Amino acid sequence: MTSARTPWLGAAQIALPLMTLALVIYTLHGAFFFAAREKVMGDVQRIFYFHAPAGLVCFLAFFVTFIASITYLATRNTFWDHVGHASTEVGLLLCSIVLLTGPLWARPVWGTYWTWEARLTTTLILWLIYMGYLLVRRYTDNPEQQARFAAVMGIIGFLDVPIVYWSVSWWRGHHPLVLKISGGGGLEPSMRTVFMRGIVTYLVMYACLMVLRVPLGRAEEELRWLAERAAALPRRQGARPARIS
Repeated sequence: MTSARTPWLGAAQIALPLMTLALVIYTLHGAFFFAAREKVMGDVQRIFYFHAPAGLVCFLAFFVTFIASITYLATRNTFWDHVGHASTEVGLLLCSIVLLTGPLWARPVWGTYWTWEARLTTTLILWLIYMGYLLVRRYTDNPEQQARFAAVMGIIGFLDVPIVYWSVSWWRGHHPLVLKISGGGGLEPSMRTVFMRGIVTYLVMYACLMVLRVPLGRAEEELRWLAERAAALPRRQGARPARIS
């Protein structure tokens, strides 16, 4: 049981972190020096360029978990379990960014850090569901059961993603509807440009963390397999027979 380190993977593990760092700096510059200042909210609106893209790529991460979970249950190929596990961890990181940056924007705009309106509440539920995904993996020491339980959570948990996305349209709340399906978004051209930079930055960050985390999961599986093989081997040096003097 071996996993060869392919040349493209090694190159990606070097190039993607550098690309991520460059894009973060590029997006920070755009958010603070290129995008127009919002007339009503002022500079606090600049949090949007990190808050909203993180949410969108978070949805992508949980969609990958959803697909990987279905594929694992259908094939029992542990590679897909590693993909789902890694994507959940990255998705939780992005969801945490959303939940942290949102209150920073809400305090000066709404006058409070948190209100139990639809978008915030469903996003918190989404975070808790995928935290549960990680917790069920510790429910048992059996790797197959861990993967199976987590896959079921990954499929069920994704049902909350469309609820989060459409919550602003379905229920009245304070959260603004910035992007519209028809009629375009309410963004000035420079704002839209920086918003797209933010999406690209988080996409590259997601890819970077995935190419680092998935091989780590496979290495952990190999280490566990080797430990089980070693424990199953007969002891080469048993107790020596007593000498008769």
